[in-house]
Amino acid sequence: MRMAMPMPMMAMIFLPLAACAGTGSEGPDSASPPAMAQGPCSHDGLDRFTGQKATADLGAELLKASGAKTLRWGGPNMAMTMDFRPDRLTVSYDDQMVVISARCG
Repeated sequence: MRMAMPMPMMAMIFLPLAACAGTGSEGPDSASPPAMAQGPCSHDGLDRFTGQKATADLGAELLKASGAKTLRWGGPNMAMTMDFRPDRLTVSYDDQMVVISARCG
């Protein structure tokens, strides 16, 4: 005989999975994947991007200027992993979508 799982039990199983789902708006370039560069990331000259509006076009410029292979946007109060990747550029922005830092790793 097969028994149906009670609704509260199903909610306890699937609710944590729903919390992991993305909202689809995770950074200025969420509509298109970032362009790929050729090598490890370099901090040289990235300070000039601080204070600019975070957009997909600016992301492409940041990738080109840094030489990073991947770009990661970090919005306000956004959780990010602490793993170090020498080929990744992390760009943080504030509530007004203004770049506050650009760093390799």
